Amino acid sequence: MSNLHHNSVFIIYFVCLCEGRGLEDLMTVNLARYRPTGEHVAIRRIDLESCTNDMVNYLQGELHVSKLFHHPSILPYKSIFIAENELWVITPFMAYGSARDLISTHFTDGMSELTIAYILHGVLRALEYIHHMGYVHRSVKASHILISADGQVYLSGLRSIFSLIRHGQRARVVHDFPQYSVKVLPWFSPEVLQQNLQGYDFRSDIYSLGITACELANGHVPFKDMPATQMLLEKLNGTVPCLLDTTTIPPEELSMKPSRSGADSGICEGPGAGGARHTNGEPSSSSGANPYSRTFSSHFHAFVELCLQRDPEKRPSASTLIGHSFFKQIKRRPCEALPDLLRPVSPLSTFECVQPQDSPSGLASLESGLSHLDVDDWDF
Repeated sequence: MSNLHHNSVFIIYFVCLCEGRGLEDLMTVNLARYRPTGEHVAIRRIDLESCTNDMVNYLQGELHVSKLFHHPSILPYKSIFIAENELWVITPFMAYGSARDLISTHFTDGMSELTIAYILHGVLRALEYIHHMGYVHRSVKASHILISADGQVYLSGLRSIFSLIRHGQRARVVHDFPQYSVKVLPWFSPEVLQQNLQGYDFRSDIYSLGITACELANGHVPFKDMPATQMLLEKLNGTVPCLLDTTTIPPEELSMKPSRSGADSGICEGPGAGGARHTNGEPSSSSGANPYSRTFSSHFHAFVELCLQRDPEKRPSASTLIGHSFFKQIKRRPCEALPDLLRPVSPLSTFECVQPQDSPSGLASLESGLSHLDVDDWDF
């Protein structure tokens, strides 16, 4: 969108359709249409006057990286500019929303294994590029995995990214703890949480990927209801989350009435046996069956176990994991497969149109009628 200029954008070219807030309530997110092309986009508008110096530096780091990165699996920034006291960041509109949106609204007991394979493969391609560029992402989670209308997977959440390059040389480890990361703690690796002299590196992202795999498969993130201190102790003591299915939930729990069978933490005691089985990790379609009466493949279990190794030295790189046997089930391109796999969900493609007005004051009055969205997870 190189023809997207400051004045035309701010006054006339965008029709704001709905909004939400984020970043300590200093950020407004609008869905909009770029009138010359009809393309839908997302606009992040950040009130710079209310930002602290730390927040401004935090945002500058993200914007610097956005200009540096160019990869088909990383969310692109179409335009960045300042309008009066606001920073405007324009990104493509992701019509399926985030993977977190999908499991919150449609796949509450988790996605199918094949769907997850396509999603994680896209994330790994992005991480391979990020790590090759000398960065640690530090915020891999389902809400930062976005899916476009044509089924393309994008990794976002560059705000916490950190460079290993210092004074022209690549550092071996990082000691910095991510700012504004309270909501990301369940995804952090033990070494990030531990904050000791040994530090951490790109392999902490691989651990977060394993947690995200459990999040997509189980319908909720492991450790989600656990106090932060207890979660830290569990991770440091080697407690490992797992995929919830017939091999990890005892048969007596699977025979109980439909519920999460006390497995909300996503922590497994060990392999179980028996129970109704459903191949390829497909959730049960019977209304009376336990939602975890399914069996994921041994390849999927092995993939998650590799990612969640307590010792970061034992975790494979993103490049190695891309070749894992778990991904051999991928036979088609994501743009061909994901729209089918995500059914009955359909991409958001139509909006109630609002007539544009030709002045900044008209735009301000337009916002008063916008419908509110919960965009805590729309953290581009």
